[in-house]
Amino acid sequence: MTPMMRQYHEAKEACGDALLFFRMGDFYELFLDDAKTAARILGLNLTSRDKDSENPTAMAGFPHHQLDQYLQKLIRAGYRAAVCEQVEDPKLAKGLVRREVTRVVSAGTLTDEGLLDPREPNYVAAVIASNPSGKRKGSKKGQTSASDPSSPMVGIAWAELSSGRFESGVFPRARLDDELARIAPAEVIYCEDDPNIHPDTTMPWVWTRRPAWSFARDAAEKSLTKQLSVSSLEGLGFEADSGPAIRAAGAVLSYLQETQRGSLDHFRVLTCHNRSPVLQIDAATRRSLEINRTMRTGSRDSALLGVIDRAVTPMGSRLLGDYLAAPLIAPEAIAYRADAVSEFVGNHSLRGDVRKILGETYDLTRLLARIATGRTGPRDLQQIAITLSGLPNLKARLTDRVSHCLTEIESRLHLCPELRTNLENALADECPINAADGNFIRSGYDSELDALRELAKGGKQWIANYQQRQMDETGIANLKVGYNRVFGYYLEVSNAQKDKVPADFIRKQTLKNCERYITPELKEYEEKVLAADDQATIREQNIFQQLRQMAHANLAVLQEVAESIARVDVLAALAEVAAQHHWNRPRITDDSVLRIEGGRHPVLDVSMPHGEFVPNDCMQSPESGMILLITGPNMAGKSTYIRQVALITLLAQTGSFVPADSAEIGIADHIFARVGASDELSRGQSTFMVEMVETARILNTATSRSLVILDEIGRGTSTYDGLSLAWAITEHLHEQIGCRTLFATHYHELAALEETLPRVSNLNVAVKEWQDDVVFLHRIVSGSADKSYGIQVARLAGIPPEVNARAKDILFQLEADHRDNHDRPTIAPPSGGKSGDTFQLTLFGYADHPLIQRIGNVDIDSMTPMDALQFLQKAKQELAHS
Repeated sequence: MTPMMRQYHEAKEACGDALLFFRMGDFYELFLDDAKTAARILGLNLTSRDKDSENPTAMAGFPHHQLDQYLQKLIRAGYRAAVCEQVEDPKLAKGLVRREVTRVVSAGTLTDEGLLDPREPNYVAAVIASNPSGKRKGSKKGQTSASDPSSPMVGIAWAELSSGRFESGVFPRARLDDELARIAPAEVIYCEDDPNIHPDTTMPWVWTRRPAWSFARDAAEKSLTKQLSVSSLEGLGFEADSGPAIRAAGAVLSYLQETQRGSLDHFRVLTCHNRSPVLQIDAATRRSLEINRTMRTGSRDSALLGVIDRAVTPMGSRLLGDYLAAPLIAPEAIAYRADAVSEFVGNHSLRGDVRKILGETYDLTRLLARIATGRTGPRDLQQIAITLSGLPNLKARLTDRVSHCLTEIESRLHLCPELRTNLENALADECPINAADGNFIRSGYDSELDALRELAKGGKQWIANYQQRQMDETGIANLKVGYNRVFGYYLEVSNAQKDKVPADFIRKQTLKNCERYITPELKEYEEKVLAADDQATIREQNIFQQLRQMAHANLAVLQEVAESIARVDVLAALAEVAAQHHWNRPRITDDSVLRIEGGRHPVLDVSMPHGEFVPNDCMQSPESGMILLITGPNMAGKSTYIRQVALITLLAQTGSFVPADSAEIGIADHIFARVGASDELSRGQSTFMVEMVETARILNTATSRSLVILDEIGRGTSTYDGLSLAWAITEHLHEQIGCRTLFATHYHELAALEETLPRVSNLNVAVKEWQDDVVFLHRIVSGSADKSYGIQVARLAGIPPEVNARAKDILFQLEADHRDNHDRPTIAPPSGGKSGDTFQLTLFGYADHPLIQRIGNVDIDSMTPMDALQFLQKAKQELAHS
């Protein structure tokens, strides 16, 4: 094995299962199995070293400047990559260039700008189950045993390497999927010995196994207190029962330290998530309401988040996503935000000025992360300087605001004048991404660097002065100083003047018309010039490191500034969408009421031309009715109506204005939505099973403060089964839970519940009939619908006329009398068709036949074989005549 391959194997051993990108000059190379995998995933050419040997070494590679694009492909394919860099200058290396694994890149540890969506966070999360008591387990320090299988709790921690955000909490085990859906991590790490955590590979995040020791409680506390510079985690809100949260947070920190191999100084705070209760939204509800992504295409832009995102900074877009993912439930916290939004809505000039200033800033949060991890470049520092330059104007516009929220934000906009001045004075107008590219320090900032640069350029003035001095001293009028790559600097004298050449001139070359000479002084200067370029590079790099250290020293203050910029951007963005689309501030109350006048679906209200969407009211209270049963045909707008009520509630508790003429929103602790069909074949669950599982969860979890929206519950099974379930579910919501519920259904029979349940009200979607056609008015009115208009809707959808005509005949017969005594269809076959005697199968089977009862009463032990044959013969005759 060559020394280089020994070095490769040492690096490969240090990076585990990650594919190793091994830097060799201007290329990254992969070898052996890594090369085969990379060739398949990345489309690289697979070659080999030592082709003539018995064991040629497979290899593949690519130019170093293509690293980001290949990392992105590899991460998206679910792999991890280790980057092994040359950590010393090849010019200075004695023998083999020293190389080290500088970072391991995975889905949750991306920091490179080209690999991240600027509008989306990129979290790595850790999950660990624990026993109910929260007691530590494990006989040896630094080790933990498997968790108690009966444990109902789980610790979840999540961190974003590109921003320094770090949170952890303890949650019921049943909420694990919901919390992960809220966080939406790119990667989830879990303990390989935890029997209670089963990776769900149908989810969009990567699951990464970790050894049990990385989840050890003692080690976690030690590393966390050291990282956060605190003596105890109790001051951060982590009490005695926070063991799972601490273990999960320790596992995240351990993973980041292992993969990054550098500073994590921007992780300064660990937030205890459980100290800030929020509106609970389960994974199915997030999907049904299309809060962050649409169900059909997974698009952000067409979901609620994308449609209302008017943020002008990436930081603001990410924070808005956080706000929508976890709306508030404390009235004072909601009002705190809404007051600021209201001030922006009412002051167009203020809003416009603030948004213009913010539009000229950069993503300070991620810039600071690169500062902290040592991966910053000159352009990053320049963007920090530009961002700081806008702060005085932003701070001035936020001075003397009415809302306490904007006043607080203004107080946290630290101007950092010394840092800003140094960065602006030092950095050129155009800066490269990488410091190694050079020439980014402004001329005039450092006299030593200026001198070296002048010298490196050839010192035109020194050469001119030296030439003039030699002419004066020698009397050679046409003496010239020249330069070529062979001799370097030289003095050129014509043949006519060579008799005046002094003795200290050393002849180097004779030409036809002249002689060329050097002098010790000129040679000494030449050596300075040749060294000046390298010295200028070193000096510039030293200045860059000083600037980076200066920014690093201001890291905590700048993180506060970044957070404040993101907050004011979100508030101004919410005000912008409210002002553009005539949204109004809702009144928030602790009562179990929901009164919306002229409500509109927020996504459709923004995306459709103004005035096209038909607004509707919603009134829910103990007096007017807590359960609204909405009937009407498909395409009429039932699902849109119930979704818009849920989204208006969500927006109100986010602190936003809402698309309504007026709204009074009683705070909800949960929003549940069971909307639409979603087969989960990968989990072996049908549409009906998924529907029942989600409905069961609502019935077992909802409280009197919850908001529940249901769409077509029970349609995945037989009509009678579905109707029975829908009826019982409605009764349970009314009698046992008493929460606000909107139930869109085709079961018109449910309308009878209004007569027996006092807090049930019937609504329907108005339809206009005209010559066997229907016109959907999209208006919600009192009362129940008496028709479904399914056949008319089918015609609008393009069902062939003959099918539609046949459906009308069947409908007429079904409505008259659709089953005989044996539960067989009584529908006459279509003209020219064949009738059949096939029984209609049901979920639970039919009533027992009398013959079955007789068989059950037979005493087989007392029967002779002949008796048995006679019994069977008689039974066969009875069946033939039945």
